[in-house]
Amino acid sequence: MASEHPRRLRAAPPDSYELRETLTKATEKRLLKSLVKAEVLSKDDRKRVRAIQQREGGWVGRILLDYGYCSRLELFQRWAKVLELDFVDLIAQPPEPALFHDVDPSRMLKERWVPWRGGGDTAPDTLTVAICDPDTQLPEGVKESLGFTVVEFVFTTDWDILRAVSTGAGQMIAHQAAETLAESQPHLSASRGPSRTQKLILLGVALAMVSLMLWNRFVGLDVLLTLLNVYFDASIITKLLFSLVGAREVRLEQERQLHQIIEGGGVIKRRVADADLPGYTVLVPCYREANVIPRILENMERLDYPRSKLQVLLLLEEDDLESLEAARATRTPDYMRIVIIPDGTPRTKARACNVGLTLAIGEFLVIFDAEDRPEVSQLRDAVDKFDELGPAFACIQARLNYFNAQQNFLTRMFTLEYSLWFDYLLLGVEKLGLPFPLGGTSNHFRTHNLREIGGWDPYNVTEDADLGIRAMAFGFRVGAIESTTWEEACPEVKAWIRQRTRWIKGYMITASVHCRSLRELKRTTGWRGVLSLILFIGGTPATFLINPIVLAWGVYGVFGLPLPHFELVGSVTGFTTFSLIFGNVTMIVLSLMSARRRKQWSIIGYAFFNPVYWLLHSLAAWRALWQLIRSPSEWEKTPHGLSDFDSGHGITPEAGGNLVLPSH
Repeated sequence: MASEHPRRLRAAPPDSYELRETLTKATEKRLLKSLVKAEVLSKDDRKRVRAIQQREGGWVGRILLDYGYCSRLELFQRWAKVLELDFVDLIAQPPEPALFHDVDPSRMLKERWVPWRGGGDTAPDTLTVAICDPDTQLPEGVKESLGFTVVEFVFTTDWDILRAVSTGAGQMIAHQAAETLAESQPHLSASRGPSRTQKLILLGVALAMVSLMLWNRFVGLDVLLTLLNVYFDASIITKLLFSLVGAREVRLEQERQLHQIIEGGGVIKRRVADADLPGYTVLVPCYREANVIPRILENMERLDYPRSKLQVLLLLEEDDLESLEAARATRTPDYMRIVIIPDGTPRTKARACNVGLTLAIGEFLVIFDAEDRPEVSQLRDAVDKFDELGPAFACIQARLNYFNAQQNFLTRMFTLEYSLWFDYLLLGVEKLGLPFPLGGTSNHFRTHNLREIGGWDPYNVTEDADLGIRAMAFGFRVGAIESTTWEEACPEVKAWIRQRTRWIKGYMITASVHCRSLRELKRTTGWRGVLSLILFIGGTPATFLINPIVLAWGVYGVFGLPLPHFELVGSVTGFTTFSLIFGNVTMIVLSLMSARRRKQWSIIGYAFFNPVYWLLHSLAAWRALWQLIRSPSEWEKTPHGLSDFDSGHGITPEAGGNLVLPSH
């Protein structure tokens, strides 16, 4: 249980897409009075709405909608009457498509207007603009660019504005979602592939090794093994260091929380009161997830956050008819909407998220995967953490773990891995202020910062890891919170290898992209950041690639097994044997530590099977290297719903809840 004391969160910057409902108290009273007069509300309803607003804050209209006191159409029609403006239904009377050609859709969404009618026989110089906010002013120069001299306003609903922009400028939104980063920051986009300098370096190293092998294959092999062992051990030492720093931070955080609870008389105080909570957008990208759609909506309904300040966008691909049908067969609350992503390339989760980012209206934004079960207080926890850390932090990563850990060997190993990665390792990375590879879900952002750094890279198959490092290259910090999101560990070997192939390939791409601009990374994170990129981000896939080589020569060193045609120098064989033992013992010990921290006693013994688990990683890593050469942007979908979900009640649909971005 948490008590609250009022403290206002830092105001959103002027370019924020935060909801700007600016009704004065007098206008709110007139609106409520108009709804009572029209018998949409009773007088008792009006009192209850006022009480909710006093408790939660926010716009009275959102409270009316989210608590089911009236429909959106009733609300905005009565509001138009109060404002003495004509009301227009943009579904029945859509805007003229030609008016959208020269207007940036992001601008219309931000300023909450759309051009509706242009010219006509009676008023050829007049542009009629539909708005949903009485404070909307048409930006300077827009009417002239569209060829008009006079502007008139009509009133409509906020969702009509979103739908109209999505429909009228759908192709432009889809293009921006795919190409904005590649066009504005090409050196930070994976669309280009390795730079000329990187290709020359790789070619030079390859030629040097081939030349050395041709001169003397024994010396060449010794040199190669020495280099691989050094990189392997350096990467393992880096992970050990980060994990130990993270473990220390966990202990200090527990002590701080205990101190706060004692000070608060057994209660943890909230930094931001309900009335001051900001608008929050939740993106849920789905592809071929028809079997988990009801669970997605139920998990979103469980979130403990004022509904009047929440926007949930379910992002579905245009050709995923099964998921679309399942989503339309549910009843979504007013704050949830289905966004249909037009067909296009690259077909990645990042592209869908960028479309969602364009439509986002919250000051903060989080992404959840289809099967995610976030702790109910996670959004509040994130707001408190942002308030604590300050504006230097653009993103906060929640911890991830698995709800089906006990399903089989693979899920147990996966759970141990995630416990180490999110509870210790990444916490150490954050504490040291180094480039932070985000996880694929439960990333909480300041929305305007996310737009500033270019959103997600659709050409990178681990867009999450790339985004965390890019944020730091832009001079922002990335933090972490205690709150956990529970996911589904992939329980099938074939699906796991496909998923892990994509992740490892994405880390290879991410390391390659950010090695193009090491100077920029050094400027914001120093040489420690550059080393972390090379040894941690690049070292993660490298250790899996090197692991079979270390294993083969390590076994040779331990058992003296003969390897034909090679006579290895004893010191190199000993070095490789040390790497094999050191690497495996380190990862086993760290896995035991992380399992103990989570009190995962039933699976803690599986930490000793880490060498077997790493062989699976090595298989996926070599597969990833082949894909990196052949098809770097190929996205292998991970199936969800392969484990047993607990029973629950789905949510049923409301007509007209879709935002469609047309591909034609």
